[in-house]
Amino acid sequence: MIDSMFHLQLPLIEKILRPILVYLCLILFLRLFGKRELAQLNTFDLIVLLCLSNTVQNAIIGDDNTVSGGIVGVFSLLGINFLLTRLLFRFPKLNRVLEGKETVLIRHGKVDQDAVKREALTELELKTILHKEGLNDYSQVELCVLEPGGNFYVDEADPLAEGRQRSEILRDIKALTAEVQELRYLLAARR
Repeated sequence: MIDSMFHLQLPLIEKILRPILVYLCLILFLRLFGKRELAQLNTFDLIVLLCLSNTVQNAIIGDDNTVSGGIVGVFSLLGINFLLTRLLFRFPKLNRVLEGKETVLIRHGKVDQDAVKREALTELELKTILHKEGLNDYSQVELCVLEPGGNFYVDEADPLAEGRQRSEILRDIKALTAEVQELRYLLAARR
């Protein structure tokens, strides 16, 4: 039983190379298919992600279901990820080439329809991104960018507007409080 759990059924070099090759192919394919795949998961993207993990499983482990084979596979994946992130950190130009460029979706309150179409984002998805930032309309956006890693960066057109609005509300509340106190004083004086 112990032998069947730990005896590698495939050569060690093959167990190391399989996950590395699959990892590099996944990076390439995700780069080719765009940032939107990383941006936000809708139902279809989630299904693809789940199927993707199942699809590459056999390519990574081959016919070897041993504990040792799994450990070698995990070590290989983590090792290549560690090395690649360090390599990309040391060579920022290579990182930009592999990751790609950011995509400006909204600038000065105007939606770049071509960019939105290229990234296959619907108007509902774009509005949802703005709502998460507390914005209701495109006119409130100075800049909305889909970054290479799939994150959205949203810069509000007038970030001080909310603070001014709060100040106005507080000023109005103080004025109302003063009026109520004055009315109480007048009512108390009449008695």
